Amino acid sequence: MPPHRYSNTIGWNTFPLPILTATNRRDLTACAENILLAREAHFPATIADLYAPGGMPENLRAAHERNDEVLERIYIGRRFRNDTERLEKLFDLYTKMTASETVA
Repeated sequence: MPPHRYSNTIGWNTFPLPILTATNRRDLTACAENILLAREAHFPATIADLYAPGGMPENLRAAHERNDEVLERIYIGRRFRNDTERLEKLFDLYTKMTASETVA
């Protein structure tokens, strides 16, 4: 299996991603692996089973929570206070990202 790849320049969309350090990459890779291991622990449950409203297994929920925490700390050094703060940061990064592409 090829290694996980994270990029702030290549993707299927224009989602702004800060520059990732080697530690960020290791942390995110560990989070992704933990999510996959949590899913595998519930085989043969399907993705629909695992992510059904009110039906997510606790270990999978915890793996996603850890992933959210790691990712948010990459963006602002702490958890976001709320969705408004999260959106403001993402739109700010997107504006900067597209402005630099326009200049180039």
